[in-house]
Amino acid sequence: MHSLRAAGMKVPVALFAAATIALLTLGWNAVSYRLYGGLDPVYLLLSLFLMINLLIAWWECCLYWRRDYIEERARYWRERRAETGLTPAVEFLTSSVPLRRILSPTVWADVWATYCQYDRSYADRRTYGFNVDIGNGFFTPIVSLVLLGAMTFEFLPAVLTGILGVALFWQWFYVSSLYVVSFYVAGRQRRISSAEIWIYVIGPNSVWVLFPLLGLYAAVRLILDGNYGVLGH
Repeated sequence: MHSLRAAGMKVPVALFAAATIALLTLGWNAVSYRLYGGLDPVYLLLSLFLMINLLIAWWECCLYWRRDYIEERARYWRERRAETGLTPAVEFLTSSVPLRRILSPTVWADVWATYCQYDRSYADRRTYGFNVDIGNGFFTPIVSLVLLGAMTFEFLPAVLTGILGVALFWQWFYVSSLYVVSFYVAGRQRRISSAEIWIYVIGPNSVWVLFPLLGLYAAVRLILDGNYGVLGH
């Protein structure tokens, strides 16, 4: 045990991200189950999305705090890929980080440095993608926790929770859709393969399109029904 402490226990990056999202989601759903005696699929999916966004929001804050460093690391990963042929995103996600540095902004800056291999706008603070993600990182965590808290504990009238949900889910849907459009308008798809576009651009961003559509449905139902029935309450 002493030797482990001295060396610094390490955690796989992908495992930490997945475990964080899973544990937070399970925690919220355990509370909901205790309060209402069941698990609702709409609540489950929306709480999962909000916890995914919470983790990503931390990464987006790191994008702002380490913006100069990300430009340097983007060059590093580009050169490393040319030398080794390895995929930077996969290499980073399968790497391990010392537990004492697991929340370090410098560590998570590599999320964006590796993504720069597919969209270089994240190494350019003048671009839409760079700034809109920073906005999401600093603006949405508290608001989304208030929304999820209201969906769980009903401390707001259902109509007010629905209005908050419409505002929050709509901006996610609109902003993410516009990002994908901007990616193609800028011609960035020409620099990478079709597989990379689907795996690293369309796939991740579809989370912020499809889940918000479900959120909009639930939010509108909260407003029209005037109760939390859509969430299984």
